[in-house]
Parts: sequence; structure tokens; C-alpha cells
Amino acid sequence: MFEPTIIIASAAIVGLVIVSAALLRAWQGWLALKREEIEQRPRQMEPEMQGGSSVGAARIELADLKERIRKLEAIASGVDL
Repeated sequence: MFEPTIIIASAAIVGLVIVSAALLRAWQGWLALKREEIEQRPRQMEPEMQGGSSVGAARIELADLKERIRKLEAIASGVDL
């Protein structure tokens, strides 16, 4: 009545649907967890971000300025970089 190929193919499709549903539910749970973590994070960083640069960006800008000063001092002393 049923060929073994059809039974195997339908079992594989059912298994794929079950695994996909489980992964989708796990993904939604992970997203909900991250959403809760973001909501519970202290709001101390907001004024800093509204100022235009966060701590990481400020460090990068400071390192860039130091590099520029080093190059200008080298030019002033006559050293080629």
C-alpha cells in the first residue's frame, strides 16, 4: 500500500517540522530573555549617549588625537614617518 520511500520521506518532513518548531520556540525565548536584560539594565548610560559619544567612542577619539599629536611633534622635529 505505502512504499517505504514515501514513509521515510513523510517521517523526515514531520521530524523537520518538529525540530523547526522547537528551534523557533527556543529563539523566541532567547529574544525574550535579552529583552528583559535590556529593560533591567540601569539607565546610567543614557545621558552619556545623548552627549554624542559613549565611553568606547571617547577612548577611540582620544587615541586618535594622541596619534595626531605624535605625528605633529615628529613633523615639528623634522623626523619623517
